[in-house]
Amino acid sequence: MTIAHPHATLTTTPVHDGPAGPQWWRSAVIYQVYPRSFADASGDGIGDLPGITSRLGHLAALGVDAIWLSPFYRSPQADAGYDVADYRDVDPIFGSLADVDRLLDRAHALDLRVIVDLVPNHTSDDHAWFQEALVAGPGSLARARYHFRDGRGAHGELPPNDWESIFGGPAWTRVDARPGAEASDHQWYLHMFDTRQPDLNWDLPEVRAEFEEILRFWLDRGVDGFRIDVAHGMVKAPGLPDWGGTVAMIDGAAANHGPMFDQDGVHDIYRSWHRVLAEYDGDRALVAEAWVEPLARLARYVRPDEMHQAFNFAFLTSRWQTSTLRTVITASLAASDEVGAPTTWVLSNHDVVRHTSRLGLSSPGARPNGIGHGDEQPDEALGLRRARAATLLMLALPGSAYLYQGEELGLPEHTALDDDLRQDPAWWRSGHTERGRDGCRVPLPWSRDAPSFGFSSGGRTWLPQPSSWSAYAADAQVGVPGSTLEMYRTALALRREHVLGAGSLAWVDDLAETSDAIVLVNGDVLVVTNLGTTPVPLPVGAHVLVSSGDLADGDARSLSVPTDTTVWVTLI
Repeated sequence: MTIAHPHATLTTTPVHDGPAGPQWWRSAVIYQVYPRSFADASGDGIGDLPGITSRLGHLAALGVDAIWLSPFYRSPQADAGYDVADYRDVDPIFGSLADVDRLLDRAHALDLRVIVDLVPNHTSDDHAWFQEALVAGPGSLARARYHFRDGRGAHGELPPNDWESIFGGPAWTRVDARPGAEASDHQWYLHMFDTRQPDLNWDLPEVRAEFEEILRFWLDRGVDGFRIDVAHGMVKAPGLPDWGGTVAMIDGAAANHGPMFDQDGVHDIYRSWHRVLAEYDGDRALVAEAWVEPLARLARYVRPDEMHQAFNFAFLTSRWQTSTLRTVITASLAASDEVGAPTTWVLSNHDVVRHTSRLGLSSPGARPNGIGHGDEQPDEALGLRRARAATLLMLALPGSAYLYQGEELGLPEHTALDDDLRQDPAWWRSGHTERGRDGCRVPLPWSRDAPSFGFSSGGRTWLPQPSSWSAYAADAQVGVPGSTLEMYRTALALRREHVLGAGSLAWVDDLAETSDAIVLVNGDVLVVTNLGTTPVPLPVGAHVLVSSGDLADGDARSLSVPTDTTVWVTLI
């Protein structure tokens, strides 16, 4: 296929034709808000719902289509709210149900949709169901809601199988016997994460019915969809067999296989949830956090009668290499197209080192489980340069895209956080071998000269902010040409203007003389990402829409794209 340009003819290889439908979630840019670190209105140093509401204007001005809220439910906060004690209430540290309603009203008034997190794989050990199970004892219906098992060994002193927790250590904890009970009452319960997060038994109809009602509770309040935590983990293999393998949080999809993940039974759950959402107008959406491979397995979660989106972790975990990125983009679009679903791109979230820092490592795109004292420290300037280029590449791709709070400011990971201040359970459960996720969860800087950089009305923060973040504060970037915030604003406006999210994709085969550049066409926009050391010349007369960095002078009539830079130009 060839595309005529006023000054050149480009040879292309088509990859993706366009969207399979008009629904908003097929092309939306969705911004993840981590509530405890976004904005604090109460002054206690922990972000809250009123704080989020007060900053929604920033997100509307940024140009996103929707927000995704990480958990704000009632919780003992053993895992930052991913241990839910009551799915129908708000934890007091975040506010109240009335605050949710005000947030939804304000967001919808700004044409922002709202997706909320749902955590169905496990509850908190403070949940009423689990407390009932502890009292009820073996053989009870209350214990059947979870995975309680007798132990192995002569006296049941060994775990029921060899599974490991994603946070380190065994995936089983033995409960204390009830007063007066026999020693055999010391059963074990399964927790693929922290000991305070017992896994639910999704083979039980009562569990399935309960969560359908939870969906309706929030849909009735006006939420536009749900991001499903550990969507690949709810159903376990029959009999919970020994495995001999290992699991991990952020080592890529390869670490998330085995008898506790990606079992076929999960799809029955999502078909039933799809029917629940279909009862409501407004194209409500289900988003899968499913760390599975290959991409063909991931595509099964977004078949027409199941989920609507699934995070593309294969893209997130790709190294900064031309062949790797081009291969995963091609394969991702092909797998999604097979089932008529959008591809959902993502570079950072609350579980991984920020891509600004990952791309500044000696092996760019490596995936450390946190960065701290004694670890390799990223090259901050190089990481930001590459992160800006990666973001413009991602936002040029057809489908939906997710942004993690603070990336529009160019925030790096907090790589020098005092280990004594870490709160991620992965830190201590791993025996202090994995620093975990606190570094990407540090409260945002809004105002460079204010206490806590404007995060909290009381000037406090639940995790300390690096002093260097004053340069990244939002008010230090608004209206500043070339700032990361203004690059994001420009790119998001252009993405909407040129309908890139609902667009097509074709690789350009003959523009770059180097194999270290990714060159594609989406609609009327030509995109060049140069990962090599040789500048890539743009077609003569090309009109630059946005660039992640300064372009180099080519000959008398054209510009060139230098290393670690992405540029969008118009073709006609």
